[in-house]
Amino acid sequence: MAGGLKQAQLEGQIYTFLTGNQEKTCLNYWSRTDYEDFLSWFYPRLKRAINSYRDIGSSFDAFLSKYLLIASKEYRVRTVTNEITEYSTWCAQVPEMYAREEPPVYFNDEAEEFIKNIITDKRGKKKTKQVLALILKCYYYISEDFAEKAAPIIGIGKNELLEMLKKIRSLRQERDDKLYILRERVYRQFYRCLIYDKRLSLTKEDTAAYIKLNKQQKKARQCLEKMRNRMARTRTEATNIQVAEVIGLKKGTVDSSLFQLKLKLEHMSGKAKLN
Repeated sequence: MAGGLKQAQLEGQIYTFLTGNQEKTCLNYWSRTDYEDFLSWFYPRLKRAINSYRDIGSSFDAFLSKYLLIASKEYRVRTVTNEITEYSTWCAQVPEMYAREEPPVYFNDEAEEFIKNIITDKRGKKKTKQVLALILKCYYYISEDFAEKAAPIIGIGKNELLEMLKKIRSLRQERDDKLYILRERVYRQFYRCLIYDKRLSLTKEDTAAYIKLNKQQKKARQCLEKMRNRMARTRTEATNIQVAEVIGLKKGTVDSSLFQLKLKLEHMSGKAKLN
């Protein structure tokens, strides 16, 4: 250190030595690729290592070797953590997720036949307002495609039905935003659980680190279940008051219409208590 070398030259020589002499370091068991990646990460820290050296009985070589070992452990922790996070992200498949966004209902032949069956009564009279109330009630799952194809069947203009759906969604915007935020929180918590699972699988059992991780994992799982239950209890359908406001009817009329439609659906499915 007291020679004629400038610090930048010393750093360069040390880096050159480490690059060409892996077998003489404490990292001789690492693969060459991992070792080179580590040196690229370590080089900016080399200056700090040189500045922190004090001649108190230990040689600079011994000091640097010890510093290299400590830095390598920090690097491995960072690398493993990143690998676990990446692994957990890529392994999270949609069918296995703890929370999924419900897809909108798309129109098909079965949906068309269903609407035709419930819209007419025994006398062949169309119950347009009943089906309209049901569609608005279930707005959260209704796609634009469904609305456009269902409109002529129930006897209402396509643009009129789309405008009603737009209005009901506007009335429900605040609740829907809260549900969206809750769903995003559930997604994030799900990924946390995956990360804990992977870290546990790479940690030796009966160690302090394993016991701590195990407690954190259980707590994260419990939190996830509570969030899932809360999301399951969150209503996605519009209230009858909101449906009545959009259609321009009294709430009692909507209540009665939906109740009669419910009885008809039960009868069609063979669950009616009275014939």
